[in-house]
Amino acid sequence: MPQDAIRAALTRVLAEMGVAAPRINLERPRDPSHGDLATNVAMALSRELKKSPREIAQTLADRLDLAEAGVTAVEVAGPGFLNFRLSSGAVASTLADIVASGDSWGRSRVGGGERVMVEFVSANPTGPLHLGHGRQAALGDVISSLLDWTGWNVHREYYYNDAGRQMELLAGSVLARYLQHLGHDADLPEGGYQGLYVHDVARALAEEVGDRFVADRSDEAMAEIRHFAVRALRAEQDRDLTDFAVHFDEYYLESSLYESGRVDATVAALRETGLVYEVDGAVWLRTTEFGDQKDRVMIRGNGEPTYFLPDVAYHMAKWERGFHRVINVQGADHHGTVSRVRAGLRALGLPEGYPEYVLHQMVTVERDGQEVKFSKRAGSYTTLRELFEEVGVDVSRYFFLMRKPDAHLVFDLDVALDQSDKNPVYKVKYAHARMCSIFAKAGMELDDMDGAGVDLSVLDHPLERELVKHLGSFPDTLIRAAEHTSPHILCDYLEQTAGAANSWYHAGNPSRNPELAVLVEDEPLRRARLMLTRAVQVVLRNGLAVLGMEAPVRMDRPVDEPEES
Repeated sequence: MPQDAIRAALTRVLAEMGVAAPRINLERPRDPSHGDLATNVAMALSRELKKSPREIAQTLADRLDLAEAGVTAVEVAGPGFLNFRLSSGAVASTLADIVASGDSWGRSRVGGGERVMVEFVSANPTGPLHLGHGRQAALGDVISSLLDWTGWNVHREYYYNDAGRQMELLAGSVLARYLQHLGHDADLPEGGYQGLYVHDVARALAEEVGDRFVADRSDEAMAEIRHFAVRALRAEQDRDLTDFAVHFDEYYLESSLYESGRVDATVAALRETGLVYEVDGAVWLRTTEFGDQKDRVMIRGNGEPTYFLPDVAYHMAKWERGFHRVINVQGADHHGTVSRVRAGLRALGLPEGYPEYVLHQMVTVERDGQEVKFSKRAGSYTTLRELFEEVGVDVSRYFFLMRKPDAHLVFDLDVALDQSDKNPVYKVKYAHARMCSIFAKAGMELDDMDGAGVDLSVLDHPLERELVKHLGSFPDTLIRAAEHTSPHILCDYLEQTAGAANSWYHAGNPSRNPELAVLVEDEPLRRARLMLTRAVQVVLRNGLAVLGMEAPVRMDRPVDEPEES
């Protein structure tokens, strides 16, 4: 693969200059006239070498010998880019690597097998999952997948907030509906849960225990009601996530932090720092010592801990379990917790910037330009299940992923339900199915294309060269998306790949340019184009796999779609 040869040559020349090479990024220039590949390594080394980027780039260009790798020219451009021009054979040689690698094409060892925890969803077990949870589930799952594909040892974790005031409100709400179900007068507690799902839990409770709790208001009775409700709602959330193609390696209970003594141990450890003080009976931590805007209350005057305290205890547990890199995927409403949690952890000796956060903005659903009304069952929001049962799991996941996490997402149902290229999911999947259909028309199985004896240098049409170069950038795209914890980078790439494949495919329409068709009579050219077809199929399939989505072999074709070339 020419990219590997270029990286190796650059690393060798830099070593001769006494420089340890950074990770060398190779990207396709936006303007094809600037070459086939480019790197900014000279700019990255400018400060270290105390030279201008252009001077460094020129030195590298003069010393590089890449003729055997099919590089026909190395040029210095702009502020210090190195641009590489490749022969047709060198460009197309990537196809052999793609087809030979198959399911593993795109995988790398950038992470070096190091452990990383991705915590996501972590919803209170007080009701069905909403659209924010859905976006978070898709983001967390695919960030985990990207890290796995780039060589990290990934642990997916769900933190259940099953302690505190919200659980008391849940138990009180279920008790009120339980009593009403059995014909007794009862009011919801102030701030209680209104959705119809509370009635469902209450009815299930009545079916299990009968009228046992009608007269029993003991602490033990309320604890039993709370445990029943949490168990029922956890089971519902788990079903929703399973059907949404999301799984976790571990579920961690907030209640376990209290039962195990971790919260008390955290308070004791923080007191030893000398940063804890009391005002009016409340216990405070001097988080301003670590850049927080104001000091934070750990324990209220009534003895109840704030959310801040178990959060610090939980993250200390993460660190002690060996997860020295942690990524929390949370809603933007958690923005205020970032600095205080990090400050608490720094007070206990953990490094600055631990943990990392990916904060996502809210989701609204529209149909015909109007926001969709609330769910009756949830009471105040549209549920994740309602959404994916209407538009499908893959479409829901893709739409949640295709925008930057920090951008507000408008989920357009009209586009989501559209069966054309206006729907990006359909566009990518149909491009994959189209590649498969070409093999079917040729009377071949996909695995029949092993690349042996194929002359790839005949793929010299501009559309073919650009498509091949695009396919070759798939591994670097995964690395970039993983580094930036940004699945939308992969979504953009897949849409562009599908578009490039469609342009190449349609250029070979027999009514337009029959000489560009895949299944031409010229056997060497036919085999080379089948190789390109297979490579497109591999990249689209693997990209969809990273996103946790199906890559269909066959899809219904619109009426005006031309026959396979």
